[in-house]
Amino acid sequence: MNNKILFTVLLSATVFALSACAPEVGSKAWCDDMNEKSKSDWTASEAGEYAKNCVFKQKD
Repeated sequence: MNNKILFTVLLSATVFALSACAPEVGSKAWCDDMNEKSKSDWTASEAGEYAKNCVFKQKD
């Protein structure tokens, strides 16, 4: 039983740590990452965010 709890805690910590490494959607780093990613691997949401934030970037 303790092994299952330990495994769950370690797995959760790993997922949390890896998710913190992704750049914020719409940031320059995110746009650069999307430029490196194959266009066929983009989701519809990613394509929309890319167009909005990287192609047609609005000035604040």
